[in-house]
Amino acid sequence: MDKIDKQDTPAAARASDARPVLEGPDIARVLTRIAHEIVERAKGADDVVLLGIPTRGVFLAQRLAAKLEQITERKIPVGSLDITMYRDDLRMHPPRALARTEIPGDGIDGRLVVLVDDVLFSGRTIRAALDALNDIGRPRAVQLAVLVDRGHRELPIRADYVGKNLPTSLRETVKVQLAEEDGRDAPPGPGQPPRVPSARPGLQSTAPHRTALRPKSPGRGPERP
Repeated sequence: MDKIDKQDTPAAARASDARPVLEGPDIARVLTRIAHEIVERAKGADDVVLLGIPTRGVFLAQRLAAKLEQITERKIPVGSLDITMYRDDLRMHPPRALARTEIPGDGIDGRLVVLVDDVLFSGRTIRAALDALNDIGRPRAVQLAVLVDRGHRELPIRADYVGKNLPTSLRETVKVQLAEEDGRDAPPGPGQPPRVPSARPGLQSTAPHRTALRPKSPGRGPERP
């Protein structure tokens, strides 16, 4: 069952103690609302291109594209934008595997590009995405859609479309799990085996997913912004 969970307990607490914030049907309605907001602000979404930020932003972009196609009754270009080489913390962490950048055939020049990500935190991921986008083309405008905005911005960046504003403390983490990527509907608890990612699906608007908010464990590295 899709769900957004929140937990504000000591760091030793288990993921299974997370408290529900949104259930699956609520998340589906959130994506529908964002799709309608995009159509309204873009005056029909004729030139909209959706680019998801790997990993989970890509699947959210695909679902959002499916919602937009239901509303507009036309194909919505959707792709992915890898930001790995544009991150400002490359020297602080071990080498990262590169994800794929896939730009729709008509490109992005003169188009309204909507970046899609799961969680907006410090804003550094989006800063990297803007740098990556600049090397690809010159959109007419760039907007940002996120499933969760947890605050604590470190850069002057804000989302144009927000599914859920979720107040958090810095010691908490937000973990979004999607069935397309994680192969499960809930965060793995203590002693559970590691996930085996599923193959990348096509456009889907109803695949189950869950978002969990958990405190950082003592040995955990820094959260992706």
